[in-house]
Amino acid sequence: MEYPKVLELMKQRASAVRTVVSEVRSMREVLDYVLDITRKQEGSSVAAPDFCRGSAALAALCEKNGLALLTENLRDHISKISTGLTMARWGIAETATLVVDSTSEDLRIATMLCETHVAVLPKSNIVPDATALQEEMIRMFEAAPRYLAFISGASRTADIERVLTIGVHGPQELHVLVLEADEL
Repeated sequence: MEYPKVLELMKQRASAVRTVVSEVRSMREVLDYVLDITRKQEGSSVAAPDFCRGSAALAALCEKNGLALLTENLRDHISKISTGLTMARWGIAETATLVVDSTSEDLRIATMLCETHVAVLPKSNIVPDATALQEEMIRMFEAAPRYLAFISGASRTADIERVLTIGVHGPQELHVLVLEADEL
């Protein structure tokens, strides 16, 4: 399936699980998006434990805007995480699912214990369905043990009187920023 069609499928399926999918051309757009959403939600911090590229720029922008940048030892900051910023390994269009290598505890905390999760997904890493990842998954698991998170939308539960509630066990919002591949 060609890129425009797979991206359109991802966007359609994402809307069903309350996920915002936006295309961005540069890391600067990613950083501006993260700062904008954090400010709009009156957040005080950005947790970005695996966000290597652009981290100096992110640190400068956070400082300029009065936001704390949390990059390690997130367990010590659990109650202070407003926005989690992570990289997604793959996107599965059919289910609007992100695959995130969450081997690091800091990364798991950044994706699960924030108000808003913003995931950056290289456009070349969007596949039509889970079967398209079969060979890649086999290669990954041949290496050291991994912890992969499959994330589809904001946290949701209906275990209390079968009433759907968003954000009880994780982020209230999920934003996926599809980034041009040459930016990584």
